[in-house]
Amino acid sequence: MVEAPAETLRPDLAVIAAHVPPGVRVLDVGCGDGALMAVLRDSKQVDARGIEIDPMLVERCVARGLSVVQGDADRDLTFYPDGAFDVAILSQTLQTAARPDHMMRELLRVGRRAFVSFPNFAYWRMRWALVSKGRMPVTRHLPVSWYETENIHHVTVKDFEQLASDLGVTIENRWFFTDEREVSAGGANWRAEYALFEVSAG
Repeated sequence: MVEAPAETLRPDLAVIAAHVPPGVRVLDVGCGDGALMAVLRDSKQVDARGIEIDPMLVERCVARGLSVVQGDADRDLTFYPDGAFDVAILSQTLQTAARPDHMMRELLRVGRRAFVSFPNFAYWRMRWALVSKGRMPVTRHLPVSWYETENIHHVTVKDFEQLASDLGVTIENRWFFTDEREVSAGGANWRAEYALFEVSAG
């Protein structure tokens, strides 16, 4: 497990924080309350910018002195110029995008490389919930019922790897997590609760 540099971060965010080089330009898409941005700014002097759709979360970010704008990543990434950032981050947001393939292209247009994390819908507990109960599962990382969720695409580890291949995207690194701890890559498509990939344009 990679430790967060300052405040406690979710494991995938801690890995991202550990792998972003000091002093680079970062765009955090769907940045939430800005926890990762604050760590990157304070521990690595990163020039961190964020986009967040929830106005309450934008207020929290601004209160922390972070440079965050309210916006919808499905449409607003188009306003950023090519190569404007060294690193783009899309954390637990890909499954909410209208077109995840378009989102991936935009991430790697505005950023030279990207970190993308998402809940793995092929996780064994989800499979078991479907088999045993015949209902869409509710889990720690998917905590609301199917009719309330913002998730509109069900992506698995293998699906993401295929998407990267289809788009000509290079997978540089990958990490997998279950129960808030990192797990090995073996059998990750059914063992991992959520996944993190570092990618670059092919």
